[in-house]
Amino acid sequence: MTEAYCVKCKAKREMKDPKEVAMKGKGGHKRSAMTGTCVKCGTKMFRIMGMSKK
Repeated sequence: MTEAYCVKCKAKREMKDPKEVAMKGKGGHKRSAMTGTCVKCGTKMFRIMGMSKK
């Protein structure tokens, strides 16, 4: 499972139902990120990953 920081719990937690999304980056590049929900409190979580290749 993917780990991310939960702002509500103030701790690193595992993501429930992680999905990969694409964000705009500098210079026309795409930046990948993971989004999901906190297993404990249900808050939406977001983790920015590395740069995607064109």
